[in-house]
Amino acid sequence: MEDMSLGLKEALRMTLEVVRPLPAEDIALVDSIDRVAASDLYALVDSPSMDTSLKDGYAVLSDEIADATAENPVRLRLLGSMAAGGKKEIQIRPGTTVRVLSGARIPTGANAVVSEEFTKQVDNDVLIETFAEPGRNILLRGTDVAFHECILRSGQRIWPTVAGLLAAAGHSVVSVFRNPVVGIIGTGDEIIEPGDPAAEGKLYASNIMTVAGWCKKHKMEPRMVIVKDDHDAIFSALKMLSEGADVMITSGGAWTGDHDMVVQILTELGWKQVFHRIRIGPGKAVGFGMLDKKPVFVLPGGPPSNLMAFLQIALPGLLALSGHANPGLPRTNARLAYDLRGGTTDWTDFFFGTLESDDGVPVFYPMKKRSRLSSIAEATAVASIPEGQDYLPEGSVTTVQLLK
Repeated sequence: MEDMSLGLKEALRMTLEVVRPLPAEDIALVDSIDRVAASDLYALVDSPSMDTSLKDGYAVLSDEIADATAENPVRLRLLGSMAAGGKKEIQIRPGTTVRVLSGARIPTGANAVVSEEFTKQVDNDVLIETFAEPGRNILLRGTDVAFHECILRSGQRIWPTVAGLLAAAGHSVVSVFRNPVVGIIGTGDEIIEPGDPAAEGKLYASNIMTVAGWCKKHKMEPRMVIVKDDHDAIFSALKMLSEGADVMITSGGAWTGDHDMVVQILTELGWKQVFHRIRIGPGKAVGFGMLDKKPVFVLPGGPPSNLMAFLQIALPGLLALSGHANPGLPRTNARLAYDLRGGTTDWTDFFFGTLESDDGVPVFYPMKKRSRLSSIAEATAVASIPEGQDYLPEGSVTTVQLLK
């Protein structure tokens, strides 16, 4: 494939065509938050399992209180009371009522519940002061969850409220796609581990820490290694990590300089290259391929290029490995605070920025210095000028990706 012949959409499509979800595993429901269902999940029970009262009040035969008012209440004999979870069974007969607490079973024969604020108890009788049509204040069996109803589709993420619904449906263990172990290799004679003494000319390995942070955010397990620009060291690190990881990410050494040998070494190891270098900026040196049936993402070393290549190509690939049906950053519409100008209509140009609330659509403010780490750290969103355009005017509404 010729260099720079590939646009962003095509590169992303090719990535997601190759990456397949990892095998499923069964985990406790409480541990499933933000994991992705590996199969359709159906309700094992009805919830509620019986008709229950929505209010504290009195179960009645609706037609007996059709004319009830505060001035002309209907008197009913009180047979007893029923509470949520109780096993007591009382049958309503004409001229009678049963006190029911919220969540209690509806007594046999009753077809409505009068809220207690519209009643008065007098000795062993209850005065009903309002009409309640059939079904009033009754939660029917299976209203929340019906037996055999599909609760969650394969590929959907499990949220806390969804976990609650699954619990109500009788699930305590769910099948989810396994999250990947991610091998991350930072290359460069100049980079050192955070915490080590920083000699002149050395840089702490911020890129791989950022990438590892994104992996942690999505409950993936990062394993980081730093190696010098040395053929044998990179070769050994790639080979070692590939044995214990589900996917690998390299940082640095992705271009064509004397020390940029990552792709060459991957080729020696037998990787099947899908692409290397695409028409995006920053991040054009990104590459993707397969090594021993495991995905490998090649990221450039400059911080803006490294992060953008990760966000646009590697992160969607990682999320696809975890089973996400629509992998990638969440999106929203935003109004541009300033003009955005790109370099050429042949590329997709990206801009880090921040979002500020406005009446209606949020406003996107591009960072003035997108090459600085501090600016990247402050960014909360990414805007882009798609291929075919080199300019987006101030005030226009466009789709942005959310970083936080």
